Amino acid sequence: MIKETGFETFLYISKNKYQIFVYDKDNFKNLYEAELKINDDIDLNFLSKFLDENIYKIEKIVSNFVRDIILIIDDDKIFNTNISIKKKNYKEHIDQKYLENNLKEVKDIFLESYQDQIIMHMVIVNKDDVNEDYSYLEVNFISISNSFTLIFDKLLENHQIKIRKYMSGIYIKSFLREDETELPVMANKLNNGLNKNEVKLISKTIENRGLFEKFFQLFS
Repeated sequence: MIKETGFETFLYISKNKYQIFVYDKDNFKNLYEAELKINDDIDLNFLSKFLDENIYKIEKIVSNFVRDIILIIDDDKIFNTNISIKKKNYKEHIDQKYLENNLKEVKDIFLESYQDQIIMHMVIVNKDDVNEDYSYLEVNFISISNSFTLIFDKLLENHQIKIRKYMSGIYIKSFLREDETELPVMANKLNNGLNKNEVKLISKTIENRGLFEKFFQLFS
């Protein structure tokens, strides 16, 4: 029997297929995979049946309920933009807290400007000291509209499953080489900090933690 924390379930949605994967984190391999091809459109009835068939099989294999899932969306509705800020330096040395504050400011600018968007990935693309008085930070945001994801939220709720995180299929595939075809393997690696410039957002309710996980390595 595999413990609940020993596997990760991914649901991949595009206009031509659905895929569901279970990744065994302890043994670093796919435990289960199923695919359903569709005709250039997202059909919720087909998706619901696909989930019914495969969630039951997964739960039998892992001897546990599937309570949450990471949803990978590969669609032209994904939004991609960069936001940058130039700040006056009031500290002699830029530390982790200073960077976190600047990241929060950039994130707040994005959320204020694009209020219907859910952030999927937040990636530092440029961080530099312009001179001793100013610093520069540029962040890439990959997001999806809340109105688009709402239909999947409701559908999965009917299956007693919560979407724990959204990921971009295009972003994941950009890390795959020609000899790498395992989408869930790469998704799991990225979810666990493969891209050191990606900022992992965490809940503000978690005590004694900052707003961001320290996945990026800018001071080493």
